[in-house]
Amino acid sequence: MKLILIFGPQAVGKMTVGKELENITGLKLFHNHMTIDLVLKFFDFGTTSFMRLVNSFRFQIMEEVAQSNQEGLIFTYVWAFDQQEDWDFVDHISSIFEQNGGEVYYVELEAELNERLGRNKSPYRLEQKPTKRDVDFSERELKSSMDEYRLNSLEGELKKKNYLRMDNTLLSAKEVAEKIKQTFVL
Repeated sequence: MKLILIFGPQAVGKMTVGKELENITGLKLFHNHMTIDLVLKFFDFGTTSFMRLVNSFRFQIMEEVAQSNQEGLIFTYVWAFDQQEDWDFVDHISSIFEQNGGEVYYVELEAELNERLGRNKSPYRLEQKPTKRDVDFSERELKSSMDEYRLNSLEGELKKKNYLRMDNTLLSAKEVAEKIKQTFVL
């Protein structure tokens, strides 16, 4: 049982890399907007009800997968390293798999801002993430989050056994997925 956690700032390519990894490993992709876009139909982003439901759906799905006979799951996440609640979230989802005998693999992506701004408008992203279709709003959110949060780790901050950090500015999603597969022998 494996959890592949792909994290990094918005539009760094987490979902696209996750899809490529799904294609070459058979692990199922559970990207973070699957729950966000569902719950946004009922509650505003960031409200107590929104957060409770998003996390509840995520935890329940992960618990079911971790206890199943599937090989594992790929999950994408924007991790704010300066927010304790994000550390707690990652610890919790990791423990779901670890308590069921699974291993967690941490993949941190980073890319230059101009590349991320281009990816923010990609047809695949807009197709998969309805809330990103207002590109002007999405771009403002992407830029403002850089001032508000620290969305990549500091050198040596993550002390995880199975950890890979990649600058994927000039790499295709397929190249990144292949590197992940090779590094962790998936």
